[in-house]
Amino acid sequence: MEASSNSSNLASSVAQAIAVSLDWSSTPDARKAAVAFLESIKTGDVRSLANTAFLLVKKDWSSEIRLHAFKMLQHLVRLRWEELNPTEHRNFANVTVDLMSDIANPSEEWALKSQTAALVAEIVRSEGVDLWQELLPTLVSLSAKGPIQAELVSMMLRWLPEDITVHNEDLEADRRRLLLRGLTQSLPEILPLLYNLLERHFGAALSEAGKQQVDLAKQHASAVTSTLNAINAYSEWAPLPDLAKYGIIHGCGFLLSSPDFRLHACEFFKLVSPRKRHIDTSTPEFDSAMSTVFHILMNASKDFLYSSGVNAGVIDESNIEFVEYLCESMVSLGSTNLQCIVGDSTTLPLYLQQMLGFFQHRKLVLHFQSLHFWLALMRDLMSKPKAAAHLSGDGSDQADNDKQKILSFMNDDICSALLDVSFQRMLKREKVLHGTSFSLGSLELWSDDVESKGTFGQYRSKLLELIKFVTSYKPVIAGAKVSERIDTIIKNLLLSPMPAQDIAVMESMQLALENVVSTIFDGSNEIGGGRSEVQLGLCRIFEGLLQQLLSLNWTEPALVEVLGHYLDAMGPFLNYFPDAAGSVINKLFELLNSLPFAVKDPSTSSARYARLQICTSFIRIAKTADKSILPHMKGIADTMAYLQKEGRLLRGEHNLLGEAFLVMASAAGFQQQQEVLAWLLEPLSQQWTQIEWQNNYLSEPLGLVRLCLETPTMWSVFHCITFFEKALKRSGTRKTHLSSQNNTTASSTPLHPMASHLSWMLPPLPKLLRAIHSLWSPSVSQTLPGEIKAAMTMSDVEQYSLLGEGNPKLSKGTSTSTTGPLVTMSKEGYTEPNESDIRNWMKGIRDSGYNVLGLATTVGDSFYKCLDSHSVALALVENIQSMEFRHIRPLVHSVLIPLVKNCPVDLWEVWLEKLLHPLFLHSLQALSCSWSSLLHEGRAKVPDVHAILAGTDLKVEVMEEKLLRDLTREVCSLLSVIASPQLNTGLPSLDHSGQVSRVDLSSLKDIDAFASSSMVGFILKHQGLALPALQICLEAFTWTDGEAMTKVSSFCGALVVLAIFTNSMELQQFVSKDLFSAIIQGLALESNAFISADLVGHCRDIYIYLCDRHPAPRQVLLSLPCIKQHDLLAFEEALTKTASPKEQKQYMKSLLLLATGNKLKALVAQKSVNIITNVSTKPRNTVNAAETRVDEGDAIGLAAIL
Repeated sequence: MEASSNSSNLASSVAQAIAVSLDWSSTPDARKAAVAFLESIKTGDVRSLANTAFLLVKKDWSSEIRLHAFKMLQHLVRLRWEELNPTEHRNFANVTVDLMSDIANPSEEWALKSQTAALVAEIVRSEGVDLWQELLPTLVSLSAKGPIQAELVSMMLRWLPEDITVHNEDLEADRRRLLLRGLTQSLPEILPLLYNLLERHFGAALSEAGKQQVDLAKQHASAVTSTLNAINAYSEWAPLPDLAKYGIIHGCGFLLSSPDFRLHACEFFKLVSPRKRHIDTSTPEFDSAMSTVFHILMNASKDFLYSSGVNAGVIDESNIEFVEYLCESMVSLGSTNLQCIVGDSTTLPLYLQQMLGFFQHRKLVLHFQSLHFWLALMRDLMSKPKAAAHLSGDGSDQADNDKQKILSFMNDDICSALLDVSFQRMLKREKVLHGTSFSLGSLELWSDDVESKGTFGQYRSKLLELIKFVTSYKPVIAGAKVSERIDTIIKNLLLSPMPAQDIAVMESMQLALENVVSTIFDGSNEIGGGRSEVQLGLCRIFEGLLQQLLSLNWTEPALVEVLGHYLDAMGPFLNYFPDAAGSVINKLFELLNSLPFAVKDPSTSSARYARLQICTSFIRIAKTADKSILPHMKGIADTMAYLQKEGRLLRGEHNLLGEAFLVMASAAGFQQQQEVLAWLLEPLSQQWTQIEWQNNYLSEPLGLVRLCLETPTMWSVFHCITFFEKALKRSGTRKTHLSSQNNTTASSTPLHPMASHLSWMLPPLPKLLRAIHSLWSPSVSQTLPGEIKAAMTMSDVEQYSLLGEGNPKLSKGTSTSTTGPLVTMSKEGYTEPNESDIRNWMKGIRDSGYNVLGLATTVGDSFYKCLDSHSVALALVENIQSMEFRHIRPLVHSVLIPLVKNCPVDLWEVWLEKLLHPLFLHSLQALSCSWSSLLHEGRAKVPDVHAILAGTDLKVEVMEEKLLRDLTREVCSLLSVIASPQLNTGLPSLDHSGQVSRVDLSSLKDIDAFASSSMVGFILKHQGLALPALQICLEAFTWTDGEAMTKVSSFCGALVVLAIFTNSMELQQFVSKDLFSAIIQGLALESNAFISADLVGHCRDIYIYLCDRHPAPRQVLLSLPCIKQHDLLAFEEALTKTASPKEQKQYMKSLLLLATGNKLKALVAQKSVNIITNVSTKPRNTVNAAETRVDEGDAIGLAAIL
């Protein structure tokens, strides 16, 4: 009695503590004391915990207290089960199962039922298979007593596999497998039970509802829902033939017709549809079961598609979630298991028709789902079989046969429908203006309001990829369809009273036309060059379309712009129809001349923008039409000269046409390139080399202010530099192999078309860049006028880019004044430059100027002959301490890295120290300060913050961190390039045979011996370069940037090698102590997990090769908190017993983890996790990565500028 009384008293105390801890009106001290008391109970005597909790789950207590008691019991089972003996385990389990019977009451809350079921599941997985086998008959018997009992048993059956396969990561792998094996062996009892519960309670729910017994009907419905949830927990791993054999597939299929249960039933098919056939699964049984799934889902789809077809434009919105589930299941089914019905000549075509129905559906969500199926199917059908596949025998033959069967049903009608829908949906809803003649009807187009489906650009890329695959398969159909749709659009525009407002549909089709034409005439097929009926038919189609385009006499800027895009989309066709090339060129000039040359407000002039687009079309055609354009070069040159003489060709337009000429010349040969360059560059050289403008504007910083007031000169300078950049890019720049670094300046690289022009082109450029850089120096910036100071701030476009938000949404006219150099082409010579113009001008000069210098370093030794290293150093790094991070990054990327890569070895002394020393010193100071601020204060303090005028504090912090990381990665990239194999050919390689070899000390060289054959050796020879570079290397290990660390790692590797093979005691000390310690410190950062294997490799090399020559490696390891002397001795002994570098690295990794008490997060993050190998899982709701453009070549024209 006394024991019982004590138990009751303790239970009351615990109940009171639970109530206090949950009552927010209690004082903080009271709640804190209550929580502490409850924790003491949970960690105290385990039997007292069990007795108390079992007392508190009874009905005498409130729901809150009972729920807390159930959680205490679950805690006991999960974490303290081993403290009870086997008899207590059985008693505990029996009491818990009895609880299930007690709680099976209509008045009990669902949460309590769920916790009871979860507790039983927890016990089963802790105790194992034997208990499960004992409990199963009891659970089956309990489930037959009524709907509430059935609901409880179903809950328990649901929790059990879900906990094993998904939630319970702390369960040991062996016990997982044992329990899963027990469940698998019990499937012949579990699955029939679930089917019977489903059938019994669904029928009972209908019966009771018919009798108006609402409460009873709800109980049976809850049992059905709970059973479906349990079934879904088994659907991802239970063998599919078993799911069919025991009626589960049939039962869930039947419930698809029930409005109350179809969502849960469809969830089952979503999980089953992507299941793949296991190696140990009988093929006929699996295929038969999956075929049943096909028929069930197709029957459900047929009902929906028929009703939505009959009532076009009308859909019950309450059905849409179910239909979306249904469509998703159909997509998964066809994407994974189409082979199961490929031999059924009735089912397969019907399935394809239904998937086409979803693709054609007006609801975007259904169309979008089915797009993934059609894209995957066509990608697979159009893929060429791999050579290895043919050697594999029957498997590849069967796959090819399946492809042929599917292709036989991909008839003209299906391909036409796919193209029709894709063409329609290339249009974005926001592009369609209200009140225009174009009617959407009930079609849901993509809108900015669409969520969780990526961007319109990604969606459109998928459509374009599908169009490409269909075109590859049915080129004539694609050609005819695209021609028909464009013909219809043009006719509608000709009839429209306001065609410029209806242009959106035609704009949307330009990419589709480009895709179709490039696919048919890309040269990889046999379309061109032959005279077959198909080839002739295609040529007739596109010849007719081209003639229609050429006949249009549009003059409105928007119409002219889109027509120019259509003509350049036809570029690949001109390779096979060269007779039309002349007509296309003449038409482009006609369109150019139809647009007004001088306008009052160029900043918003759509005409000026359209003129630039037409000029860009010349570049695209020059690139895609290849040699078919060559016969017309003289005519183009004559027309350009005439327009320029007449004053009807702006400088920016001339530059774009000149770029087109460079593209043409690259296809004509070296001699033609030189002639074209001489023709284009001679007028520029006369302006660029005049000493007057250099003296007037570049002799002192404020001269640049005067230049910004001289609008014509300002733009002239800009266009000279941007065209130099284009000339270097477009005239066959050879990126000379880095091994040429062993050559001296005397041995010239192959002649480059631009080599003879660098001598006059380059000298003024450093003066201009120096003048721009000086504007940011404190002594100069204080004296600048307000408009110049305002222009030195960051543009909205730059801020949006740093925030990762894309460009701000601006109108076409506005965009021309905010997207950088494009403004210079639309405003040149007409208006006084404003703040935005000056900002874009300076950015354009800086970016193009850097690129010109960087590209020029690749033109043999001409760069180094034309420029003096001192003047270049003054221009680039004299004011580096005043430069912002956003300016240093492109300087390093575009100038210094190419210069380091291409500098001849005998000029390293002359060039590298002057440029790299100021950079390394400033980078060390600036990056250290900003990273320290970010890591300790949560905000990177970068100099650019003064250039950010607007934005919330959070946005400014995001931009600052992005600027810091970008510069950090660029400086580390420079270190990586310095350590690249091409620039370190004289560096010995370590013996990675695994033998712990010792370097012959007599063979060690002085560090100077490597200075001419290793750039890292050169850096180390010069103390002014070495000290800041080495310090940056060390500090990078404390910065939480894995990408930067990846780049620094190669530099570390070179340092380790030089420390091993030289007699430099300073370098040995640095590597053995400072670098070794820094690497270990770096491994404490989880951000370095990706590069951790390389870092451990460096540690291994340092220890193996230097521990006998320097005491520091052993001292560093012994200084770690958890290592003992005998641990290190065991490690060294293990190293001597293996010849495997991989094993040695593993020993080093294990020692580091041991020595730091598992605190090295980069290594802990790489630990493998236990996996249940016999459970198939599928990542759900995966999103495809953003598609890239098909054309991966250099950007051209405006695309390159923007």
